[in-house]
Amino acid sequence: MDLRSIPLSVSYLTGRHYRTGEPIMLGLAGGIITECRAVAANDLDEGGVEALPWVAPGLVDLQINGYGGIDMNALDLSEEDVITFIERMWAEGVTSFYPTMITGADESIHQGLEVIHRACSRLEREWGGAGEMHSIAGIHLEGPFISPEDGPRGAHNRSFVRAPEPQCLENWQQAGGGRIRIVTLSPEWPESEDFIRRCVESGIAVAIGHTAATGDQIEQAAASGARLSTHLGNGAHPVLPRHPNYIWDQLAEDRLWASVIADGFHLPDAFLKIAHRVKGDRLILVSDAVSLGGMPPGIYDTPVGGNVTLTPQGRLHLTDQPALLAGSALPLTAGIGHMLSAGICSLGEAWDMASIAPSRLMNLETEAGLVPGAPADIAVFTVQTGKIRIQETYKRGKLQFSQPA
Repeated sequence: MDLRSIPLSVSYLTGRHYRTGEPIMLGLAGGIITECRAVAANDLDEGGVEALPWVAPGLVDLQINGYGGIDMNALDLSEEDVITFIERMWAEGVTSFYPTMITGADESIHQGLEVIHRACSRLEREWGGAGEMHSIAGIHLEGPFISPEDGPRGAHNRSFVRAPEPQCLENWQQAGGGRIRIVTLSPEWPESEDFIRRCVESGIAVAIGHTAATGDQIEQAAASGARLSTHLGNGAHPVLPRHPNYIWDQLAEDRLWASVIADGFHLPDAFLKIAHRVKGDRLILVSDAVSLGGMPPGIYDTPVGGNVTLTPQGRLHLTDQPALLAGSALPLTAGIGHMLSAGICSLGEAWDMASIAPSRLMNLETEAGLVPGAPADIAVFTVQTGKIRIQETYKRGKLQFSQPA
């Protein structure tokens, strides 16, 4: 029997299109969207359009360090932790993400990359397919090739910061099974231009971040192939010259996309509005969440920040210095909700910044969105007073999360 002749079982989803608000029905089969058609109002159940949940492409997070008590940079990270982490991402509507390794000792980065690679390989064997099923689209290496200066360096450990080293990256890429897809660096190092070109030639997207680079260095980095600014506006000196400065230079560089943490704590709305107007559809939302994301409010003892406080609103700060943030603790949906509630853009625009835009940057098939033939990576959600609540998440057409009734 030719298995290709057996009809695929089609499942259907009905909801409001996240951009138009119009009722639609999606057909899902074989891991892809088979159809997307309008639904007449008289065909809806009691309650009409307003009773329907929203339907959108699954979210794509380019930068996430941890969540739900799991730290991607923990020395005791296990394969089971990685698998659990994937499940927690599905609960937040994230269908593709890039676990982020930060500046650290060679052996700790090497070990973390190996663990993530083993977990992905294990899932690929168990599920009988390539990596598109498990949601880890690649690994983001944030450092150690960043600025050594206080301010731009952020919370990264100064003792491990170094100039770009191709051999070092090659060793780490081998440890990670070739899964490193993004490298964040500062182009202030003399070695940066050649290093960026090497990365691009090997299929790694280069981002500028944690930098004190000059305008010329930023321009040269973009000319060498750098494509993104990592969490623009953060990882910077607390006080900068009016102009020129490296934030203006990155905003003005048309070859650079920009990612921002739009949780309402890391950046003022005025900056988010400017970034949106300047970068347009090349603005990307990231969570940059740490392991305390999704945890109950309270005081926690952490290896890097010491005692930190997580407020009920999701703001994470040093307990003894409330003005200083200790990382991001909110999921990607919080950034979408904030962009919407702050009046910076529409729901559809904000959602695209966290799904279609990062997919386009990274050349993922999910950039197609909700069209026939596109991967059936889908989030179903509701919106109440600016808060987004994920109801269901589908990865390649398979229901991976459903909100308990």
